[in-house]
Amino acid sequence: MKRSITIAGHRTSISLEPAFWAEIRRIAKADGTSLARLVASVDGARHGGLSSALRLLVLERLKSEAARTERG
Repeated sequence: MKRSITIAGHRTSISLEPAFWAEIRRIAKADGTSLARLVASVDGARHGGLSSALRLLVLERLKSEAARTERG
C-alpha cells in the first residue's frame, strides 16, 4: 500500500504492507504524536531506505513490547 506523506516540506511516497501501516499508526498514537511526525523522525535518523527503516521501527517496538510482557 502506497501513501504520500509530507516530510520537511516535501511530499514523499512510502510503500508498506497494510499490517505495517497499522502498527505505525498504533505506535504514533501510543507515543502521542502524528503519523507524519513519527515518519519524519525515522526519516531524520535512517541509514537506508525509508520503508525499510519504518519496518525496522515496527520490529524493534514489537520486540521491546514482547520483552516487557515476558518480564511481567
